[in-house]
Amino acid sequence: MDKAIVVQPGGGFDKVTVTTRAAPAPTCGEIQVRLRGSSLNYHDYAVVSGMWGPTEPRIPMADGAGEVLAVGPGVTEFKPGDQVVSTFFPTWLDGEPEVVGFATTPGDGVDGFARETVTAPARGFTHAPKGWTAAESATLTTAGLTAWRALHEEGRIKAGDTVLVQGTGGVSIFALQFAKQAGATVIATSSSDEKLEKLAALGADHLINYRSTPEWGETVRNITDGRGVDHVIEVGGPATLAQSMIAARVHGHISVIGILTGLAGDFPLVNALLKQQQLKAVLVGSRRQQQDMIRAIDATGLKPVIDKIFPLEEIVAAFRHQESNKHFGKICLEM
Repeated sequence: MDKAIVVQPGGGFDKVTVTTRAAPAPTCGEIQVRLRGSSLNYHDYAVVSGMWGPTEPRIPMADGAGEVLAVGPGVTEFKPGDQVVSTFFPTWLDGEPEVVGFATTPGDGVDGFARETVTAPARGFTHAPKGWTAAESATLTTAGLTAWRALHEEGRIKAGDTVLVQGTGGVSIFALQFAKQAGATVIATSSSDEKLEKLAALGADHLINYRSTPEWGETVRNITDGRGVDHVIEVGGPATLAQSMIAARVHGHISVIGILTGLAGDFPLVNALLKQQQLKAVLVGSRRQQQDMIRAIDATGLKPVIDKIFPLEEIVAAFRHQESNKHFGKICLEM
């Protein structure tokens, strides 16, 4: 029997328990994985904290990485010993999005990866980047792929473009790293001067403290000589979207990703129409997109930024650390 974390119906940190679960032998098309790492995302926080808790006992966490223990009949892509990482939408393999909601997402609609061993369809995993630890690989499932899809799949980023990233969460830092590798100029915002210095060390070209500069959209336009940026990684939501639209150029691309400031708000439609801007809702990505991202990572040697790693059984402490907003980069779990 292997250790597992279970969140009881409704969620809440007081409803998190440590238990054991057995992983069955893989059947046709399945693999059994010894999980070694996971990483925290806002979505996981919402499930575990009770913001939108499960309706039945649920093993949380959408991100999982480790090594293959066994493969079932018909599996040729993986073999025992391979390092693998999970996918956010196990049934979205390629092509346009067809999945609605989180019914198939591990840690939400189905059991996730806050456990030591899992048996699941092989299509729900890809090979991990070469030389990465499991904790590092687990940062890619949600945060890494969201940033990759926003810039490369939807935004079609190219050398010489300008990119605006908000804050210092996992998606924003990955977007900064991918943008710099693509040859783009990056403008970064944060409410912390200390965190802005860390963003500069990662390659951010221009820094804005949005607390001391609440009208940062105009500041971005000034930095770009009045043109505006080509891409915005919009993770704030309703309270930041208006400034993002001011910051973006005519026909600029705004990837609407996060809901950190709420679920609803006023939408400045006139601004979008006058500037003919492209607002694209981005919810992670497909298996093929994850494979493309990992191929690029293997070619460039990129490494994720990890703030802190907690043991699996300290999952609540990990979420409390996330809640404090003191972290810079990804918070991970280690099994």
